[in-house]
Amino acid sequence: MSEISRQKSSFSGGDAGNSCLELAPASSDLRHLRESDDPDIVITTDAARLRAFLLAAKAGEFDHLV
Repeated sequence: MSEISRQKSSFSGGDAGNSCLELAPASSDLRHLRESDDPDIVITTDAARLRAFLLAAKAGEFDHLV
């Protein structure tokens, strides 16, 4: 399997213990998401759904869950 080029958030540190989400293109419209401290679990979604999720998270729609 070829290595996937992943993008890590600029808010993530390089130190051990700094977990973050990593994003990688899967195809023209699909994206892979994974958490750096558990890289075997990968979620694949399309760009429109990812955009809607990110906008909702930025707007605080999930704040009641933490």
